[in-house]
Amino acid sequence: MYKVTARNESHVTQFTVLCFSDLPHLQVPLFIIFLIIYLNIIFGNTAVLFAIVSDSHLHTPMYIFLSNLSVLDISYTSTILPNLLYMLSTQRKIISLASCITQMYFFLFFACTEMILLAVMAYDRYAAICYPLHYAIIMSKERCTLFLAGTWIAAALEPVLHTVFIANLPFCSSRQVNHFFCDISPLVKLSCNNTIHVEIATYVLGAVVGLSAFTLTLSSYVFIINTILNIKSAEGRQKAFFTCASHLISVIIFYGTSLSLHVRPTATYAPMQDKLFSLLYIILIPVLNPLIYTIKNKQFKKAFKRLSRFL
Repeated sequence: MYKVTARNESHVTQFTVLCFSDLPHLQVPLFIIFLIIYLNIIFGNTAVLFAIVSDSHLHTPMYIFLSNLSVLDISYTSTILPNLLYMLSTQRKIISLASCITQMYFFLFFACTEMILLAVMAYDRYAAICYPLHYAIIMSKERCTLFLAGTWIAAALEPVLHTVFIANLPFCSSRQVNHFFCDISPLVKLSCNNTIHVEIATYVLGAVVGLSAFTLTLSSYVFIINTILNIKSAEGRQKAFFTCASHLISVIIFYGTSLSLHVRPTATYAPMQDKLFSLLYIILIPVLNPLIYTIKNKQFKKAFKRLSRFL
């Protein structure tokens, strides 16, 4: 989308985040709902994390990855929801340019980390189901550490270019971010300059990282499903399926919400639609992950029982 540089361009030091100002009668109910959701996210993921850390029976690659996922879910909701709760409760919606850019970077960082981590977890399930006898070698402690280090480092580097471009955009006199947090699309809309380079960078980097992670995830499940279908006994097929069912549900939810939010040109940006999809993306996964991974997991049930004896 090409824009003509406007004369009213000025040096911007802060923005006004509109949040849900078009729904003034719902400010208090929204605050209560988001507070309950945020507390559930913190409690659920902290319980999963604490159970894994405190129980030596869960110190295996699958649960180590899951503990990182719990840290991740807490982290990226914490970049958005506390500030949203503050704005809803005080109606003070001013955010500095530096804070806005920082929030955008960490949101992109954690979202990218989750995408790569889900791909690594898919590979872990592939190794467990397709090569059970060699699983301990394929997913050794050293390789597990390398996967995790690579995940966090790659995800930390991916948003750097986006952040630099956005931080150096000239902004017009309108400084109202029509969203409840600082994301790429609403900030690009405020620029009075040509933003085609930002859009290209966003799509190219997103395609490189996103397609790589999606390809690894998809190919892992192609081999997993093929292996499961070749198991002769129904009990064996069922057991193998349950081994990866929780992760598969997480993957479907993640890509379902993220694709609906990100795979579209910024020219079709619709504020209310983006807010709704962003809420699903930010809230749904962290709320459901603790339930998905623990509700029918015998190892977790035993871990929680052992943990309850010390509380």
